[in-house]
Amino acid sequence: MNPESPMRRAIALSRERMRTGDGGPFGAVIVRDGEVIAEGWNQVVSANDPTAHAEVVAIRRACAALGRFELRDCAIYTSCEPCPMCLAAIYWARLGRICYAADRSDAAAAGFDDEVLYQEIALPIEERSIPTTRMLSAEARAAFEEWVRKEDKVPY
Repeated sequence: MNPESPMRRAIALSRERMRTGDGGPFGAVIVRDGEVIAEGWNQVVSANDPTAHAEVVAIRRACAALGRFELRDCAIYTSCEPCPMCLAAIYWARLGRICYAADRSDAAAAGFDDEVLYQEIALPIEERSIPTTRMLSAEARAAFEEWVRKEDKVPY
């Protein structure tokens, strides 16, 4: 498979699904060994789900198709540089490669400005724009301690 083929498909998905009213102009394709495993497009508006970005949707579908929670032998082709949430999902899924077309400045010019998120992540918790309070940390740590002792856990 020509590496431009899945990228062209991601771009086509971004336009097709934007036109149908699903959400913003974003598409993603996940490929393994030259075969398309899953596709995703922005469904924020149509699903009333702020996490339904193209990359996240494609990752969910690829994991379901392959029956596993990691995609280390796969590549993701996305019509735009992943936002911080999508980038984190890509890392959690352990995708082997990221290919993107438009970048974050292109997205910002269209009204999708992720820069505030990049800035917020870099700030200490107490300086972020959403007030954040730590609570019941000892109780939460107990769950982690139990996890450490759990003999039948599936590490990820």
